Amino acid sequence: MASNIDPAVEKATAEFKHKFLLLKQEIGKAIVGHDEIVEGVLTCLFTGGHALLEGVPGLGKTYLIRTLSQAVQLKFSRVQFTPDLMPADIIGTNIFIEEPDSGRRHFQFQQGPIFAQIVLADEINRATPKTQSAVLEAMQEHSVTVGGTTYRLEEPFFVMATQNPIEQEGTYPLPEAQLDRFMFKLVVNYSSRDEIKTILDRTTTGHQPDIRQVMTGQEILGSQNLVKRVVMAPHVQDYAVRLAMASHPNGPYAVDATNRYVRWGVSPRAAQALTLGAKLRAMLDGRFNASFSDVQKVYLPAMRHRVLLNFEGEAEGVSTDDVLREIMDKTPTMAEAA
Repeated sequence: MASNIDPAVEKATAEFKHKFLLLKQEIGKAIVGHDEIVEGVLTCLFTGGHALLEGVPGLGKTYLIRTLSQAVQLKFSRVQFTPDLMPADIIGTNIFIEEPDSGRRHFQFQQGPIFAQIVLADEINRATPKTQSAVLEAMQEHSVTVGGTTYRLEEPFFVMATQNPIEQEGTYPLPEAQLDRFMFKLVVNYSSRDEIKTILDRTTTGHQPDIRQVMTGQEILGSQNLVKRVVMAPHVQDYAVRLAMASHPNGPYAVDATNRYVRWGVSPRAAQALTLGAKLRAMLDGRFNASFSDVQKVYLPAMRHRVLLNFEGEAEGVSTDDVLREIMDKTPTMAEAA
């Protein structure tokens, strides 16, 4: 690390890296493989963002978030999204109370499962848009409003949502406003042959992983503040900005694939996700300054759910990741001189 870094900051960065690796190790006691997914989820947690996981059932998405809650000892709740789920089932509601002794009647707010620190929104695309939107304020503002009263959620507050890419009948695709509030979209792929063997050895022999606490909520909040202090040089920041703007059709930095296949590009939230994700990657590499490669490592998960393809792209079977890879390949790290 650079010699002009405050020794206290340098020590805090080293401690964070150590705790991050310990946390991965504890999660690894329960989750086999999926290192990129685990790192992506932890990146969202330590930057104050939220994660959206997409994958077929049975790949360990729910088990991952439950294990994480045990390793950090935060309040955990799970919401199984179904078509008949109502907003009040998530955020809570005012109930009418009559005190038996005095006969006094009043309304009392009964908290819903959103009042946790780690919330699993399981199969979020199976609920109606009205119910999906119930988590919007909570994700963005870390608060909910019921009956004109605003209730703050306990920090740190982290939402991980899952969605199933198959069986789309009866589902409600997340609107762009909802997707944009997730920092990363992580695609969970199938396990390898060796990984499946390890899973069988762990789950069919009575093995119970002993997950120990690695971090507290206050330590996570401290890490979130530390990540924001990581330096990003102007030319690296400009690279992140140009990568985001390259998703805008007919924009000044658009590539051929953008103009041909993209209907709508990303919002400034994408650049924010790129910046914070890159800063955390730098810390994991023992540096207190973000580099071009740090931005590139988080580019796909930060962008893939924010780019909307047009009819031509969908008709030709072009994936969002294909377009984003071409953008990254054709966008130079250093801007051309004016």
